[in-house]
Amino acid sequence: MSSSKTFNSRYIIGISFISALGGYLFGFDFAVISGALPFLRTQFALDPVWEGFLTGSLALGCIVGCLLAGNLADKYGRKPGLMVAALIFAVSSIGIAFAQTLTYFIILRFAAGIGVGMASMLCPMYIAEVSPAEVRGRNVAINQLTVVIGILITNLVNYFLADAGHDAWRWMFGLGAVPSAVFLIGVTWLPESPRWLMKSGQVDKAQQVLNKIGSVNFADTTMKAIEKSLAGSTAKQSYKMVFEKAVRPAVVVGITLAVFQQFCGINVVFNYTSTIFESVGANLNRQLLETVSIGVVNLVFTLLAMWQVDKLGRRPLMLVGSLGLSIMYIVLAIALQNHFPAGLVSIFVLLAISTYAISLAPVTWVLISEIFPNKIRGVASSVAIVSLWGAYFILVFTFPILAKKLGTYGPFYLYAGICFLGFLFVKARVKETKGQTLEELEGNLIRH
Repeated sequence: MSSSKTFNSRYIIGISFISALGGYLFGFDFAVISGALPFLRTQFALDPVWEGFLTGSLALGCIVGCLLAGNLADKYGRKPGLMVAALIFAVSSIGIAFAQTLTYFIILRFAAGIGVGMASMLCPMYIAEVSPAEVRGRNVAINQLTVVIGILITNLVNYFLADAGHDAWRWMFGLGAVPSAVFLIGVTWLPESPRWLMKSGQVDKAQQVLNKIGSVNFADTTMKAIEKSLAGSTAKQSYKMVFEKAVRPAVVVGITLAVFQQFCGINVVFNYTSTIFESVGANLNRQLLETVSIGVVNLVFTLLAMWQVDKLGRRPLMLVGSLGLSIMYIVLAIALQNHFPAGLVSIFVLLAISTYAISLAPVTWVLISEIFPNKIRGVASSVAIVSLWGAYFILVFTFPILAKKLGTYGPFYLYAGICFLGFLFVKARVKETKGQTLEELEGNLIRH
């Protein structure tokens, strides 16, 4: 294990932040719908089914994006994939702003999802592959930090645009082109992942990148470990390899955690804030103000998670988060069912958000980025994240329908039960990964 003096912290954090700008765009596309929905319901005369499908269409695009990114990342490298994601973000943001029909809107929202899906897979993977073991958890959590900054800034912009008239939603979406351009410029400066360079036979380039990241000793030690983990893996990656017996335990954990992060239900709070607060009598101004409060709390507790993920470890945070959310949802459901004042409902919502932000939100991405072997990391990550986005689509598509049938409070009892089952799974199957190199994890997580 290398000491912190053996690597260039400033350089590593710099390239991690640039890569994580993809997370900002992820946060933007994720949050913009919450502020835009009250306008879109009027613009396109949405019923609960179409509202759910319009919201979830992003996730369907994400699934395609993950599948594309897995192959692109393994064939051409992590950097080209990030550039493609940035271009898709920019074009789709402008296109949505000019959408005239629901069909056109959904097609472009689906296209935006392709960019989100690519970024959601490639950004954490890239950061994990350029980060030394001691700071990998914190650095991958930078991606989650930029996601929540994207959510907060987007919610603030939505709040201030709300008085711009019935076309305010067009500005909400169109402004996404600005951070997309910044991300694209930043990616051109990034080095390629040394682990991908080694896998593709570009040993000298990998050595150069590792020498920038750390000392000569760090570079040599890391190269030997990567070489060892790649030994005998000359075969082309395929999705069939992901389900081989040797790697199956890690894949099962990765997929289950990815699905659980969505079925835990928190993204209903993010995407349908206006619906939740409308049910207890809040006006549009109050609904949009609540999205800003959610963004602030989300940011503060994500910063706490970044500080603790390499200290407390992944497993304790996941256990506390899943059990805490289960309890919070029951309280929130009771509050909504009995029409508590909006201020009181807000407290319970923010407690749920803080619990998620310090645990399931960043830690799931950290685990997905680090538990798969080097030789199949690209395709295995894409399988896990495809599962995540599939679960997200089911979650946001079903909420308006369930809320209409059961009342807005009803689905939260279901999410509470899912969170408790998630707690039991983490307790039984998830091992601690902090402080271990990606190569050490291959042995510890797969062979045992």
